[in-house]
Amino acid sequence: MKFTPSSAALMLGAIGAVTAQTVYFCGDSTMAAKGANDGDTDGWGTYIGDLLTVPAVNKAIGGRSARSYTNEGRFQAVADLVVDGDIVVIEFGHNDGGSPESNDNGRSDCPGAGTETCISDATGETVYTFVFYVIQAAKLMLSKGATVILSSQTPNNQWEGGSYGGSPGRFVGYQKVAADALASADVTFVDHFQAVSNMYLQLGSDAVNALYPNDHTHTSPEGAKLSAQAFAQAIYQAMNGTTSLKGHITEPVTIVSTKCLLGSPGSPAVKNHPKANTNCLTC
Repeated sequence: MKFTPSSAALMLGAIGAVTAQTVYFCGDSTMAAKGANDGDTDGWGTYIGDLLTVPAVNKAIGGRSARSYTNEGRFQAVADLVVDGDIVVIEFGHNDGGSPESNDNGRSDCPGAGTETCISDATGETVYTFVFYVIQAAKLMLSKGATVILSSQTPNNQWEGGSYGGSPGRFVGYQKVAADALASADVTFVDHFQAVSNMYLQLGSDAVNALYPNDHTHTSPEGAKLSAQAFAQAIYQAMNGTTSLKGHITEPVTIVSTKCLLGSPGSPAVKNHPKANTNCLTC
């Protein structure tokens, strides 16, 4: 085959487009570098790049919710960097609770899983639901040619107090609601909460409590690394189906959990989980 200068340039450009693929991570302090900025904690986004074969850019910021990340223009800032073929991972939930109608802190989303709206008692702005903000962010990334992975939030310390409590909060399910509502092959869901829960159940009380040096939300660097490994394992094993990131996980994959259930069938942890209607909560 004869290559002309123009055809060679086109081929090199195509190769460059593949090798330049980047994964952007949007989230809160549980993902952000330095975690809670207390010197003892870190976010799992710090370590995920070590587990990928493509560049990872951690755009997580402590203290943010889907709402405040939107209002501060941070999703738009990520979209401005995204090029066709990139991947964007979106994970929020820890700071999204509360009500904007009662002592609004600028982070609380309007309660609900659809098009409900609230009026902030602090600013008078119209506030939308978690699902709405996530859907708008995903659509923005899709418009730039990216694929999107909606990841459920990491759990708080499920062994706090010495007994296991694995029930997910509502934002875990809301992330799946958003993915389903988008109904796009370019948007997939990964249950990071479930993946870490599986791991915590296997690790046990002493080991998990040791991962939380100051509170029940932010983990030590070791805990953050384990959460990153749980995420990578969930992607690699297609825990919730195949995502656009599956082919970019570094092998061999560290298997941090061989557990398949949050608890025994019929337990509250399983009954309350978004996947409770399936035959098996598999990893």
